[in-house]
Amino acid sequence: MPFWQSGVHFAARRIPARIGPATHAALDYAVAGSFLFMAARMWRRNRRAAVGSLLCGGIVAANALLTDYPGGVFNVIDYKTHARVDAGLAVLAGAAPRLLGFSGEPEAGFFNVEALAQSVAASLTDFDHYEPL
Repeated sequence: MPFWQSGVHFAARRIPARIGPATHAALDYAVAGSFLFMAARMWRRNRRAAVGSLLCGGIVAANALLTDYPGGVFNVIDYKTHARVDAGLAVLAGAAPRLLGFSGEPEAGFFNVEALAQSVAASLTDFDHYEPL
């Protein structure tokens, strides 16, 4: 985990978790949409970054659609499992530039910002106090 992500986790632990399930769902769909939008924008310039963005966006959208929370559609996984998948997705977004071989290119910055946003959203979400639908 990069140093800045560790700093985000450290700082977020000091702030009370205030994001509820409905807000978290909206944030999930916003993150998925930004990944998919950027995939379209990067397609001609950097195919590897575009494919990474498509993969990340698809996984974030699938995680949101399959979760048993407001905004979820299929109610396959519970909210705490969603939290664990979110943590993995933040790591994947941060590692995608290195894994796909474009870490030295400008598009890598987008993935770092998305990883930071996902880390902050997950750290500020209260995953413990939610009753399923």
